Amino acid sequence: MAFTSVTFLGFMVILVILYYMIPKKFQWILLLIGSYAFYLCGGVKTVIYLLLTTFSTYLAGIGLGSLNFKFKNLTSEEKKTIKAKIKKSKQRIVLAAALFNFGMLYMLKYWAFTAEVIKSSAGFALYVPNLLMPLGVSFYIFQSVGYVVDMYRGKYEAQRNFAKYALFVSFFPQIIQGPISRYNQLAPQLLGEHSVNWDQIKYGIQLAMWGYFKKLVIAERAGVFVNEVYGNTASYSGSMMAAATLGYCIQLYCDFSGGIDITRGAAQMLDIDMIQNFKRPIFARSLTDYWRRWHISLGQWMRDYLFYPLALSKGFTKMGGFARKHFRGTLGRIFATSLATFCIYFVIGIWHGANFRYITYGFYNGAIITASLLLEPTFAKIRKKLPINWKGAGWHFVQIARTCAIVFIGRYITRAPRLLTAFYMIKMSVTDFRLSSFTDGTLFAFGLSGFDYIVIGLGMAVVLAVETYQERGGEVRKTLEQKNPFVQWLAVIVPLLVIILLGAVDQGYVAAEFIYAQF
Repeated sequence: MAFTSVTFLGFMVILVILYYMIPKKFQWILLLIGSYAFYLCGGVKTVIYLLLTTFSTYLAGIGLGSLNFKFKNLTSEEKKTIKAKIKKSKQRIVLAAALFNFGMLYMLKYWAFTAEVIKSSAGFALYVPNLLMPLGVSFYIFQSVGYVVDMYRGKYEAQRNFAKYALFVSFFPQIIQGPISRYNQLAPQLLGEHSVNWDQIKYGIQLAMWGYFKKLVIAERAGVFVNEVYGNTASYSGSMMAAATLGYCIQLYCDFSGGIDITRGAAQMLDIDMIQNFKRPIFARSLTDYWRRWHISLGQWMRDYLFYPLALSKGFTKMGGFARKHFRGTLGRIFATSLATFCIYFVIGIWHGANFRYITYGFYNGAIITASLLLEPTFAKIRKKLPINWKGAGWHFVQIARTCAIVFIGRYITRAPRLLTAFYMIKMSVTDFRLSSFTDGTLFAFGLSGFDYIVIGLGMAVVLAVETYQERGGEVRKTLEQKNPFVQWLAVIVPLLVIILLGAVDQGYVAAEFIYAQF
């Protein structure tokens, strides 16, 4: 059931009405039924994987909760004697849950790629089962394993009601592209009782409409141009390749942020606030800052459940001591941390897909961020010598432009059909950039009219205007609250009319699924 379908809109209307009509103590049960109904629309067989993850991590949580309770109620003397034994038992549970779920993810998402690599390098074939990729499998596995690790750390009590835990794992708005939620932030809201809150419903509709505007009016139009050029790279000049990559940047930006807005808007109509997952990355001043703003929940998951355990592990601690002893200066101080950072971005690349393009993309980001850490002392010395206002708007703009350029190059890698094609397109964009390609009518050979390009341009101008206002501290919602009810509802009606008149539904093709749904 696509977010962009009429079926989903009908589903939301019925669900919201029932949600506030039934007794409050049954609201969470309705959400569970609705979430599984939503998921079943993607295929009955795929629900098996969702249930396997839910059941395995539920049992792990119960086991860890029992051990936590046992340890908490021991005397001081007893804790000294069996603390190590309990810790080992907890580690075994976490390891079993992680291996089972990440193993399942590996088989579903990466086994075919592994078999292909082995066949091309070693010359023998491995059996590749014909498995259907479940919707949102990466998201709910990461979220569930995060719950298990938090239980290991004793952050909260285990959820002993299987159905209530199943709702946390399967809550439908987040299943397509996140966010990857934490149990203590989301579960209390899902299981709580909610009265009708017209403001929340109104805010949810406004946020969802803003998301639909970005997805259907901007992203879908840009995708027509992008798909044509990237599908026929040999037919176009380097300037068209560069333009298509810019188009892909626009498409992905509006597709992902639009999907997140729809997700949060749908949840807000149910009086549930989901964590922010996208914070104006176009204003990032470094690649690190960019990843703090883009897919925030994924970055936080990697930080809390992978980076810190890796960087603080005995192996990396010893490596850090060795580096400080044998390498002088900055390299010695940050060697272990930089290596952990590099590993994280490699994993982020792999997370996006089983493909050498994504592996390279992870290396690309990791290498740039690691290099920036190593060169920071040198940059600091240069800044002291040059008579430039490093805190001024001019330098701020240069930092943003530099980050956008780095991200732009990375988009060639993630969008091209093959890694070699990405390198070819980057080369052609530099060596075969012809301004004449923009005036000889080529732009109108992709199925888009001049009006379509104007809509994309004006749409992005609106998006940038709103995000600039927010980046400067403005809050759109508070500003609307100060207006009369007519203006507030106008903020819903106007985007709705724009979507109806200019959205993908009026273009003769069906809106594509969200790009991040494939991850």
